[in-house]
Amino acid sequence: QVQVVESGGGLVQTGGSLRLSCTASGLTFDAYAMGWFRQAPGKEREGISCISWNGGGTDYAASVKGRFAISRDNNKNTLDPQMNTLKPDDTATYYCAALAGYRYCSSSWSKSGNNYWGQGTQVTVSS
Repeated sequence: QVQVVESGGGLVQTGGSLRLSCTASGLTFDAYAMGWFRQAPGKEREGISCISWNGGGTDYAASVKGRFAISRDNNKNTLDPQMNTLKPDDTATYYCAALAGYRYCSSSWSKSGNNYWGQGTQVTVSS
């Protein structure tokens, strides 16, 4: 049984930083590109970052580029998203996902839906 579990969310002030963590089990972790998504209330889910199976390639949405960073440890089956210079607009539930059918962050990765999803972790940025 595949399980993806996020942790590390919470409340942070504008300009602050937060490090999330995502652990996957029940799958061959290094067979998948990993995606990082978020969904704010009343908004569609947004793909904000992707990292290739070996960590050699990354992609970021314009909304987070330069502020967020993603890395992975294939020995520990973990994804490690780092969020810096947070803004109130970053308030959302954050999800990580093993991207089914993807080893690299091709142009369509953010639209992939048939993934292994975590349950999400809430991040709230206060102004």
